[in-house]
Amino acid sequence: MTRHTFRPRVLAIIQAGGAGGRMDVLTRERAKPALPFAGVYQLIDFPLSNLAHSGVIDVWVSVQFQGSTLEEQVANGRPWDLDRNHGGLRLLPPQQGTGSLDEDGFAQGNADELYRIRDQIEEFAPDVLAVLSADHIYRLDFAEVVEAHLAAEAECTVVTTTVPVGDRASDHAVVESEDGRVTRFDYKPDEPGTDVVATEVFLYDPAVLATVLDELHVELSRSQDADEGGEEGDTGLGDFGEHLLPRLVERGRTVVYPLDGYWRDLGQPHLYLRAHHEVLSDDLGVFAEPGWPILTRQPQRIPARVLDGGSVSESLLSPGCRIAGTVRRSVLGPGVVVEAGAEVHDSVVAADSVVLAGAQVCWSLVDTGCVIGADAALGSPQDPGEAALDDPDLITIVGRDSTVDGGVRLAPGSRLEPGTTA
Repeated sequence: MTRHTFRPRVLAIIQAGGAGGRMDVLTRERAKPALPFAGVYQLIDFPLSNLAHSGVIDVWVSVQFQGSTLEEQVANGRPWDLDRNHGGLRLLPPQQGTGSLDEDGFAQGNADELYRIRDQIEEFAPDVLAVLSADHIYRLDFAEVVEAHLAAEAECTVVTTTVPVGDRASDHAVVESEDGRVTRFDYKPDEPGTDVVATEVFLYDPAVLATVLDELHVELSRSQDADEGGEEGDTGLGDFGEHLLPRLVERGRTVVYPLDGYWRDLGQPHLYLRAHHEVLSDDLGVFAEPGWPILTRQPQRIPARVLDGGSVSESLLSPGCRIAGTVRRSVLGPGVVVEAGAEVHDSVVAADSVVLAGAQVCWSLVDTGCVIGADAALGSPQDPGEAALDDPDLITIVGRDSTVDGGVRLAPGSRLEPGTTA
């Protein structure tokens, strides 16, 4: 007699988010998941690689802002073997005119977004729905999480981690649990009761999720009608931590799945720079795991060159770089040029940017296609140390395709909009 092993049907939804306002000029003209990381990757590569290696073959990427900037990067799912005739990768544009007036336009949060696509989820009929963000760096086997979720007969599983010393748990959803069951879920509290936070990876029982979203929508609609405070295009559901997760926790069948290993939120400039500092000398169990590579779509480039007189230390160089100056504690994207006499330290310089002779780039984020003129100076040449990794106002940011003219000084914390000449 043939025995059949039950294989749950898993649908993963990567919520690529709206305008990434906290990343300032870096996300004016791109979706946040299209931001480069560690030179040769984009943020979207990490959740897609985790899902692909976990055997999840049905993946929807929900894009609310600048979706075209992701289309080329995800390449119909080819780097992750998700370009399939059935299933595979699917980009979800904003849902327009598919429901009531409070569902028109852009979603007003990630729970609101799930409500707007509830009919599509129901039609797909997954056994498990995985919902995750796209602006975190980590490695996770989703197959193990799915197994634990089903074994616990959970309505929701919250993947958790602990924030590093010095980080603010109040920037996240704080999770308290007892014997694996979530007992309290506080969304960005002023005074966190623990350093355990949600990684923004959730597994749901799809039927329960649909029921709870419908119940909350009715309740919130009545409340808005009573207060006359509802706005067209807003269901009131907001983000997952406002109504959805607290309601699921009240039902008593929400559990935790602790994530072992490295996890970082890259949603703010200082966190983005800090994470780059952390990967300079260590793969952190994310980048070089046997059988679990981070897959990406990158054009072919010639090898990086360090010319006579060039100096590189504690840095990552991407293919196509040409270094004749000095690079210290920095990450350079593909095709970056640092001319003789120029210095780049404690910075991230993205693809095809050029730092001309005599320029200094310090504690800065320079986006793609920028030109830093001869003898220009960005950021602080003095070393602010860890303070710059805790304060976005100490980091200088230059938007894509911008030019800093020769001799110009940009003070720490300066911002140049994309396409600017300063």
